[in-house]
Amino acid sequence: MRLLIVGKLQGHIAEAGRIATAKGAKVAHIDDVDGALAALRAGKGGDLIMVDVTCDVARLVQALRDERFTQPLVACGIGNDAGAAVRAIKAGAKEYIPLPPDAELIGAVLAAVAEETTSFIGKDPAMQGVLKLADQIAPSDASVLITGESGTGKEVMARYLHARSKRANGTFVALNCAAIPENLLESELFGHEKGAFTGAIARRVGKFEEASGGTLLLDEVTEMHPRLQAKLLRALQEREIDRVGGSGPVKVDVRILATSNRNMGEAVKKGEFREDLYYRLNVMNLKLPALRERPADIPALAEHFMKKYADANGVKVSAISPAAREMLLRHSWRGNVRELENTLHRAVLLATGSTIEPEAIILSTDLHPEGAAVITALPAAPAPTAAAGPATPASLVGRTVADVERDLIIDTLSHTLGNRTHAANILGISIRTLRNKLKQYGEEGVAVPPPAAGEPADRAAG
Repeated sequence: MRLLIVGKLQGHIAEAGRIATAKGAKVAHIDDVDGALAALRAGKGGDLIMVDVTCDVARLVQALRDERFTQPLVACGIGNDAGAAVRAIKAGAKEYIPLPPDAELIGAVLAAVAEETTSFIGKDPAMQGVLKLADQIAPSDASVLITGESGTGKEVMARYLHARSKRANGTFVALNCAAIPENLLESELFGHEKGAFTGAIARRVGKFEEASGGTLLLDEVTEMHPRLQAKLLRALQEREIDRVGGSGPVKVDVRILATSNRNMGEAVKKGEFREDLYYRLNVMNLKLPALRERPADIPALAEHFMKKYADANGVKVSAISPAAREMLLRHSWRGNVRELENTLHRAVLLATGSTIEPEAIILSTDLHPEGAAVITALPAAPAPTAAAGPATPASLVGRTVADVERDLIIDTLSHTLGNRTHAANILGISIRTLRNKLKQYGEEGVAVPPPAAGEPADRAAG
């Protein structure tokens, strides 16, 4: 993980940097907000930004939003200035760290805000075969296409490959092609010159240049517009890119990893994805099994997430009861590992003792082919009434599929605190489909949760 520290902090910078380095971070230090923005535009920023509260935190946060930088930001300050901490959080900082720095606190913030997982829990034979192949191909520079359902851990696999490659000391850069509007994605990929378009207030390098010497992950690459697919193909073939508004090509040295939760063969047949680009990306294919296809991993993953969220929330939950474990093993896990993680996070918060019991397990909503939304009931839980409580098949009778779908989408979006990308992954639909639905609901007068910080406003995606 790369940490960018902004501000002087009266000598405490060195100690904070030393602690972060000991925790595995690569640390850079910039004195002020303007310098930090210049570093980010040049691709020399970080995955996490730590800024002194004596700097203009609000201005930095707004600039990050305006220029579509998505790095989380934490504030830090000397002493116990509660007012400064509150102002920083209100301005958009994710956390506040008092200085002089505490090693455990910095470690916890680094883990909670910018966790990078490069290891797989994979005891099941179905996962063991994938990991063996991943270990074989990781040292090469070959492009790898990672496929699988939403929530199976495709980005984690990409980081796993990078960490075991010859480029491990280089930068790992991930770009979610589904989360960025088509008219902005070209700039995100290839960068732009100052004045190239409205809002281009300074030269900015794209993800290709930022990842040069390292690895670039194109997440959900099948959501990329065909016009950009042609430019991406040229960049892969020629090993050079053209900045938007630039006067000449720029050489890049990048290993490409790509992910998709769609059937790419079908996308090619339908003309939605270029066949030549598909073969360029698909030098090697790693297909991640769904969680229901690797049941031996469910207990180990559940234990891992239980410990993670117990530590993060400061609660003394240390075991999962046999009955709760059996519930987890019986569930279909349409949302895969991501759904299991969310379930254990809730269970840790709902547990009434040191052991997670069945009543703390709330299983997520599944979308069944019939269009009915069903929440798996808890054992011995009272039956919900028609007026309140989770939906059951009986309570859905008389409602249209469109109504049920709308409520499910809005409820899921509320659960993800407005994060469109996360909600789309849970629902098993593309971000483009989700945005179209939300625009429709807004026009119909339905209250739609606002986008999470850093996400674009909802608009129809053609």
